[in-house]
This record gives sequence, C-alpha cells and structure tokens, in this order.
Amino acid sequence: MQQALIKKLEDKSAVIGVVGLGYVGLPLVLRFTEVGYRVIGLDIDSRKTERLNRGESYIDHIAHADVAKAHAAGFEATTDFARAGDCDALIICVPTPLGRHREPDLSFVTDTTDALLPYLRPGQVLSLESTTYPGTTEEELLPRVESTGRKVGEDFFLVYSPEREDPGNISFTTRTIPKVCGGHTATCLDVGLALYGHVIDKVVPVSSTKVAELTKLLENIHRAVNIGLVNEMKVVADKLDIDIHEVIRAAATKPFGFVPYYPGPGLGGHCIPIDPFYLTWKAHEVGVHTRFIELAGEVNNSMPDYVVGKVSLALNRRRKALNGSRVLVLGIAYKKNVDDMRESPSVLLMERLETLGAHIDYSDPYFPSFPEMREHSFTLDSVSLTPESIAGYDCVLVATDHDGFDYDMILENASLVVDTRGRYLDPHEKVIKA
Repeated sequence: MQQALIKKLEDKSAVIGVVGLGYVGLPLVLRFTEVGYRVIGLDIDSRKTERLNRGESYIDHIAHADVAKAHAAGFEATTDFARAGDCDALIICVPTPLGRHREPDLSFVTDTTDALLPYLRPGQVLSLESTTYPGTTEEELLPRVESTGRKVGEDFFLVYSPEREDPGNISFTTRTIPKVCGGHTATCLDVGLALYGHVIDKVVPVSSTKVAELTKLLENIHRAVNIGLVNEMKVVADKLDIDIHEVIRAAATKPFGFVPYYPGPGLGGHCIPIDPFYLTWKAHEVGVHTRFIELAGEVNNSMPDYVVGKVSLALNRRRKALNGSRVLVLGIAYKKNVDDMRESPSVLLMERLETLGAHIDYSDPYFPSFPEMREHSFTLDSVSLTPESIAGYDCVLVATDHDGFDYDMILENASLVVDTRGRYLDPHEKVIKA
C-alpha cells in the first residue's frame, strides 16, 4: 500500500484533503491545487466553505483571485466529513489554543480526528500540522487510528509536519518555506516526503514525529525568548533615557552574531504567546522546570501593564488623569498588515485602560467593527482617521503599526502619541516611546 500511495502522490492522481481552512489550511489548499492535485477542504464553519465555494477569500492577505483560480481548478470546500473517505491524504490544520489555566487544549485536534475516524480507509496518510507538545501524534492520534483496525506503517500512514506560515510576510510563501516532516515509522516518513515533496521546494526529514513536534516549539520559543530579552532591554533603556530602537538599529549593523528582535506591547498571534506553554506543560510532566522559558514569558506578559503605565504617566505630565481621558488605540490586529486578532495585545491594552476609567476607541482598517472573541468584548466600530477625529483624543496609542496609517498626519493633529512599536524614529515632544 505504501508504494501505491506514493505513486498516486507522485503522479498527482491522489486526492488531498485539508481539514481546517484557516490561515494555515487555506494556503496549503491553494498550493496543492496550483501544482495539479484535486483538493477537498473540510471545515466545521459553513460560512467559510460557502465563501470559498463562491471563489471568495475571507482572509485579507489571500487574494480572491487565488481562491477563484483554485475553485475553477476543482477545489471544493465542505462541512461534510464523510468526504474524508474520498481523500488519499488528510492534513489536519486546526487550532491548538490554551485552556483557562494556560494548559494545552487539544480538543480541536482530538475532536477533528474523532470526526474523521468513521471515514478512514486503508491506503491513506494522515498528517498533523497543528503546533503541539512532543508526543501528541503518538499519544493522541496513533491510538485513535489504530482503534479502527488500521496498522500504522503498513496499511495507514501517520506523519507530523508543523506549519510555518507567517501571515502577511510577502518574502516567503508556502512553497518556499522549508518543511520539516517526521513519520511514525520509516514507511510513514517516505509517504510524508512524497506528500509534500511536489508542493514544497525543500522538505526536511527528521527521525520521528516527536522531533518534528519539538522543532516547531524550538523555533517559536527561540523567538519568544529573544522578544522577552529585548522587551526587558526596552525597560532598562527607557530608564536610562535611551531609545532602544536606535540601539537595535546600530547593533543590527554587526554582520555576525546578532539577530535583531523588536520590542512591543506584548505577544500576539497563534504561535508565539502559546507555544512556550505547550513545552513547559510537557516538561513539568517529566519533572523538568523550564525556568528560562517561563521567565521570558513573565517579561512578555508584563508588557501591556508597562504600556498602560507609560500612557498614564504621559497624560499625568500633561496634567490629565487617565480616568476620564479619551484614548484612541491604533491597530488591534496582533501584527501589522494582517486581519488577524488572535492573542492580540491591543485587546489587553483596551481592557486595562477601560478598567482604569479611560474612554476607549480604536482604528484599524482590517476590522471595521470589533469582532466577536471568546474572551473579550467591545461594542465598537473603527474610527476613521481625520485631523478632526484625532484632535479629539487626549492620547493616540500606537499598538499595531499598520503601514496604511498616515503617521505624519496623526502626529500633526494628535495631542499626545504613545508609540509601542518604534514607528516614530526621530524624537518629538508629542511622542512617548513605550
């Protein structure tokens, strides 16, 4: 069965099923379709599937034309998980958030796998791409698949290949980002390499699913730790009346031994604020205390309160109290130029400022109205940025520095700007760095 499946993957007669049509799954759909595979997309959200079947994108940085092209080439989206039986490969791209106590929440992964089980058949490959702790594929997916009577490595194949999407980054695409792949067995790995080998320029094989799982966590924890370092350096530099962004720009001229990371109001996105907790949870399970990782997490988690303190101090120096002041939060996406609010520190800033009595508004071209979120709620619409509207606020807080904002106009008309992103390079009496 292994060779038959590899042959179908190589001659592109295999049907590819992508489960979860979000920021990870949809780019995969487009790439597999682009090279000639027939693709079926599975998702529980009928609003997504209906739009995709009309050839429309619901993600800002993915063009309607690209989805329409995929649809014309045969891509179809459905909420009917029975269609999994039509697929030769099933790629799971669902969220792995944290629970109430910051413990791993694998319910999306396990519920999705359970939904697929009745439709699995011999000769398929199942690939998990969701970020998770080492051992998930073996401990959660393997026993579920084997409960159907399939023998993994012989008549069914199981791999883990972590996603490496960076929404909004035009320098790298699904095709050009090297892809790590680990199999439960050697035969599973061979199938995984065949699955991705015709759609990704470089596939990096590793010896096991555990290695692949930890590789993904190391990548993101590396970033989280370095952001924690530069956030701490920001606080030190501020006390010394030094612009940390000028320091970073100078240090980045060194051609070796230094990689620039940039401070901000906290961590956001679907990976960096979450993934370290997946490893620390697993490490605690085996009796290891991840002190370094957890310290970086403490620093990063303290940044929203640090920014709020800077806003309060800046207003106070202008003889205004935070309580009763009108604050415009500029940008509520977790990073610039994307329509993604997952774990956005801007929301935490809004909540903290409102709790302290400030009147909060926001402006973000990617969110005309504040969207529904599981843990946060604001009944607000995005404010149009005009000289008059900006002049009506006591403080403009640059939380997410979308390129589409007119920063010169904002500075000219604002009474006070608190800049958490280093957007304003030159010193200015109106600008407070945070």
